[in-house]
Amino acid sequence: MHWNPLVPELSVTSLARSLPFYTELLGFTLAFRRDDPPFAYLDRNSAQLMLEEIHDGAWVTGELHPPLGRGVNFQIEVNQVQPIIDRLSAAGVPLFREPTESWYATGEHEEGQREFLVQDPDGYLLRFCAILGSRPRADANI
Repeated sequence: MHWNPLVPELSVTSLARSLPFYTELLGFTLAFRRDDPPFAYLDRNSAQLMLEEIHDGAWVTGELHPPLGRGVNFQIEVNQVQPIIDRLSAAGVPLFREPTESWYATGEHEEGQREFLVQDPDGYLLRFCAILGSRPRADANI
């Protein structure tokens, strides 16, 4: 397995609760795990995350209050968003933002993606996107 040079590690309140959410509903695979402290390294087509259950020796810089991860969202590129949405819906997990088509300016072009957002059991905001391609910006000559 290739290890990415940047891998977010999320502090979670219960690895036993978070791990099935990430693997069964979101499609991550378990690369490896430890039990003391509870920890999991996850991969989904090279999108990598680490989950560590909050414990006394954790690298926590301040008091943690739900929802965790306020002020950040993690974009995860996938081939299709609908299968993930279907699994979340079947499990009764609400979406934070319904699927939408978004186009983002990158100079003279726009990059498109179909995206939706969901919060994990601790409140971390995850944005899944499927790439739609590139197109010239309509206002590029303005």
